[in-house]
Amino acid sequence: MSHLTFKNTPIELVGTFPKVGDKAPDFSLIDKNLRSITREDLTGKRVVLNIFPSVDTPVCAIQLKTFNQQLSGITDATLLFSSLDLPFAYRRFCAAEGIENAITASDYQQLSLAENYGVKMKNGPLAGLYARAVLILDEAHQIIYAELVSEVTDEPNYEAALAVLAAH
Repeated sequence: MSHLTFKNTPIELVGTFPKVGDKAPDFSLIDKNLRSITREDLTGKRVVLNIFPSVDTPVCAIQLKTFNQQLSGITDATLLFSSLDLPFAYRRFCAAEGIENAITASDYQQLSLAENYGVKMKNGPLAGLYARAVLILDEAHQIIYAELVSEVTDEPNYEAALAVLAAH
């Protein structure tokens, strides 16, 4: 079990967060157009996987907008965001913010990230939602970067993630 905090209050996660060198676990998500997207669908592509509590919170919105902006010129990596938000919330958010280069997908049906990525918060005010994490997968879907943000209300380390992406 991993531990982190929400506004300095200890939070426990269900499961184990993957580490660099691991094969990325499978997932089954629903995109903003209500289509299924799995890890297999992204075979042969580098993936920047962002997991977070909700697109309707300020830090999550900043995370989505920042990675979208930073990766706007990169054509050989897929930017994938996921939470338990419904696809309709993603569609609304992306339309309002002009986000077109990212795949947004909900895990509300399968909870595959909770089970396979160990990101479901077990306790605290956001219990049941996902913690904030960034993983980068290479073309073979080996994890080359893994950050579980230790304070849920903090932004991820964009520079470190982008440096790993640029180096691979």
